[in-house]
Amino acid sequence: MDINLTFIVQGLAFFAVAWLVMKFGWPSIIAAIEERQQKIAEGLAAADNSQKALAQAQEQIDDELKQARAKANEVIEQAHQRANQIIEAARNEALTEAARQKEIAQAEIEAATNRAREDLRKQVSALAVTGAEKLLRREIDANAHKALLDELAAEI
Repeated sequence: MDINLTFIVQGLAFFAVAWLVMKFGWPSIIAAIEERQQKIAEGLAAADNSQKALAQAQEQIDDELKQARAKANEVIEQAHQRANQIIEAARNEALTEAARQKEIAQAEIEAATNRAREDLRKQVSALAVTGAEKLLRREIDANAHKALLDELAAEI
């Protein structure tokens, strides 16, 4: 191979261009590449942080749902207890009212019984007076008395 002046000039031109690129172009290219790498790293870190935040938010949501369910169950249990209390109170009130109605009915029955007895006494008294009056108007005869007494007994 012949080394001539063209080859030497081309070599010098190549080294000059390489030196200029290394001196002025290379640092800006490296800076752009490093800036791009930094942005990519920041993006990956932000994505990782976002995933961690999402996981924490999901855990928080799960905890709040558990608390809400527990509170709902508690409210439901309280409602059941209150319903049972209301039912028990109504039952007790109904029993009390039934006892009161029974006492009133028994009092009315007793009053009606007393009125019937009193009416019966009045009727018996009236019959006795009527019977005595009939006995006294007739002459004393055992058979007649017996017939009158049988008649009085039938009327009573």
